[in-house]
Amino acid sequence: MDRTRTHSVTRTTARKGATGLGIALAAVATVVWSGSFVAARALHDSVPPVQQAFWRWVVALVAVTPFAACEAWRQRALVRRRLGHLLLAALLGVTVYNTLVNQAGVSTSAGNMGMIMAASPVLMAVYERVGGVRLGARRTAGMLIACVGVVLLVGKGSVASGDFSAGDLWMIAAATCFASYSALLRRRPAELTGLAFLFTTFALGTAMLLPAYALSVTAQGTFAPTPATVGPLLYVGVASSAVAYFAWNKAISLIGAARAGTVYYLQPVFVAALSYALLGERTTWPQLLCMALILGGVVLGAAPRTR
Repeated sequence: MDRTRTHSVTRTTARKGATGLGIALAAVATVVWSGSFVAARALHDSVPPVQQAFWRWVVALVAVTPFAACEAWRQRALVRRRLGHLLLAALLGVTVYNTLVNQAGVSTSAGNMGMIMAASPVLMAVYERVGGVRLGARRTAGMLIACVGVVLLVGKGSVASGDFSAGDLWMIAAATCFASYSALLRRRPAELTGLAFLFTTFALGTAMLLPAYALSVTAQGTFAPTPATVGPLLYVGVASSAVAYFAWNKAISLIGAARAGTVYYLQPVFVAALSYALLGERTTWPQLLCMALILGGVVLGAAPRTR
């Protein structure tokens, strides 16, 4: 009996430890990703958006190669069979999404970028509904509340103002792209390991960025490699890409996507704090109201159903 009780206590302790580690890893990924919006804003007048995206993923690919290249090679037959799925995931999650984020950083604040991104789970829920999943009244209400927050934020406090920032609209496109990428992640082949998926999508996405990068260099010239440009690029390449993606994937394996997703909803708070500390961007009361609407709606929509 004592041995059975001891094993039970040990399993319970292990589960609690795994849960704590999973939440910590999800928080690390969320904080690091929040910093990428600040980095995009910091680089908006020194590095063209496409060049930001290209060098981010070159750095990320170099960072993950020692850990993931052999795994991807070992699973090359599976990669070839699912190449169409991997190409689409790379296009949405690597090539297009981050380029749109960088473009948004040219003309909107890091705080706005984080708040708009926080509504991406609403778009994920729409994909679920299209796929036949019933959302329920509470989840639908949460989606509507979050959408109102985004519209007010983009419209500078008035739905009818029409005073839309181009950067805010670029960020809405980025959030849509990220939601589409996330929907594809749910259909990732179970046999394909996380490291192999990471390396393959990074490599494919970087390759697809190459023509746009060449056009950007031809039309806009190259940027000056100074500490002010190289530093943020190293951050988004190593931290926001390699480290954060690995931490997020591990967190989901430990605690599941739903629980990890609740941590992601704190991203606007982290972005607001970082943008104030590093860029001097102040969060206004209307922005705080929009933040409350977006976060409240998303949390309401993500809350588990009661039986």
